[in-house]
Amino acid sequence: MKNIWLYILVSAGVSYLIRATPLVLIRREITSRTLRSFLYYVPYVTLSVMTFPAILEATQSPLAGALALCTGAVLAWRGKSLLWVAASCCLVVFVAELALV
Repeated sequence: MKNIWLYILVSAGVSYLIRATPLVLIRREITSRTLRSFLYYVPYVTLSVMTFPAILEATQSPLAGALALCTGAVLAWRGKSLLWVAASCCLVVFVAELALV
């Protein structure tokens, strides 16, 4: 049981260092356009990298996930609300899995 507290302490320390290091090392405004652009897109890329595999693997058939992904992308591109996109993707998965299974 003592080891779990050590693991929690090390995990907390590493998490703190990851967040505190940029605040300590970078004291002035970042002027590089390339670096600013890179840092701007990091949250979007991270979310995409975590979400994309889950879309394809959450269904019984990867084809149903791919169809839902395409449907969601087209509807979002056309400016539909998140409710419409999510509901349409769910419907596409439901129908595709009925047809494929």
